[in-house]
Amino acid sequence: MSDRIILTNMVFPGRHGVGDAERASAQPFEVDVEVVRDLAPAGRADDLAQTVDYGEVFRICRAVIEGPGKHLMEALAEEIASRVLELGPEPGAEEVLVRLRKPAVPLAGQLDHAGVEIVRRRKGA
Repeated sequence: MSDRIILTNMVFPGRHGVGDAERASAQPFEVDVEVVRDLAPAGRADDLAQTVDYGEVFRICRAVIEGPGKHLMEALAEEIASRVLELGPEPGAEEVLVRLRKPAVPLAGQLDHAGVEIVRRRKGA
């Protein structure tokens, strides 16, 4: 399947990191999400009810990043992927790619960002 719904460079403030200092104040997190799903039925019918609503994907990303602090970006990406795969309508997303970047990394040197990228498939897909 090559059909995809793509949201790129969503930016939300979050308090995540291993150290207390990273969680003391909000810092920006950048998120990209790609949802793999057959988009033909929605395209033919011009009907939002036949696709994954990217507004819902955006709201999930915001809720996870702005929500309770986590230590690892891996945990944030897993929660986003899991929640996006639960979106309807049936059969829902077959696969989701989550790319998460943290530009304000507390390292002793110059770095554009640290990040993770995960791909998860719906069970049975």
